[in-house]
Amino acid sequence: MNANSQRLDATTVLLLTIAPLLWAGNAIVGRIAAGWIPPVTFNLLRWSIALLVLLPLGGWVLRRSSPLWRDWKYFTLLGLLAIAGYNTLQYLALHTSSPLNVTLVAASMPVWMLLVGRIGFGAAVTAKALFGAALSLAGVAVVLSQGELARLLQLQFVPGDGWILLAAFSWACYSWLLTRRQGAAAIRRDWAAFLLAQIAFGLVWSLLLTAGEWLLPAQLPQILWSWPLAAVLLFVALGPALIAYRCWGAGVGRAGPTLASFFSNLTPLFAALMSAALLGEPPRFYHVIAFALIVGGILVSARR
Repeated sequence: MNANSQRLDATTVLLLTIAPLLWAGNAIVGRIAAGWIPPVTFNLLRWSIALLVLLPLGGWVLRRSSPLWRDWKYFTLLGLLAIAGYNTLQYLALHTSSPLNVTLVAASMPVWMLLVGRIGFGAAVTAKALFGAALSLAGVAVVLSQGELARLLQLQFVPGDGWILLAAFSWACYSWLLTRRQGAAAIRRDWAAFLLAQIAFGLVWSLLLTAGEWLLPAQLPQILWSWPLAAVLLFVALGPALIAYRCWGAGVGRAGPTLASFFSNLTPLFAALMSAALLGEPPRFYHVIAFALIVGGILVSARR
């Protein structure tokens, strides 16, 4: 299937819904762990655990005879954009900006996906895709404002919001690169090996970034080891990392990056619902409106 193809069936919808659901949980626990561990170190440990889990399933890809080394530049770029870049920037954003601002800026994902697809991959930008993006952004705005326009007007952006903006751009580039079909065919047929190859190269970048975090800080970072931190690390390694990335990669392959990007805007809705559940608050009417707008954006974009 080419990069511009768009196909929605029950399996594709499920794949592209599981990923933002798990990423919503990632945002919540990432915020909780912000006071326990430095953000770049957190990302390094998360993906180190994920690599250990995947080694028995796809470890063959790291052998000398593996076709991985013929396409090492491709996997180096995937690892930089997704494993090291996107995740590190997201955790940095959760340290330096409010969750409200982070979620709002991340809602620009469909726009970045359209721009990267057009400039870097020659994908057409259709009127229905633009209209779908507008509907999806409107849905996110309803969640963030809780149905009150005044809340949006009171938002103040800070320099730290630039981290999540860079993260959204990085993720758009990564998603489009997933559509590249030439090379590494044997690795692509094995999802565990394909993800493991990305993680292996991504960890090299993450090690460099973590070294910078520990060698060039204003004050030496501290890690508050505890069972809750261990539980958080295990969750983000298995759920938002392995399961979500597997679902997202499969979903992008079936629906294309542009259509898949609209599903990413379900993340703030899921995060709001999770927060409400943890606080014992029932869903509100504006959640229904937001869900309708976000799903409407998906359907408009997917319509042939």
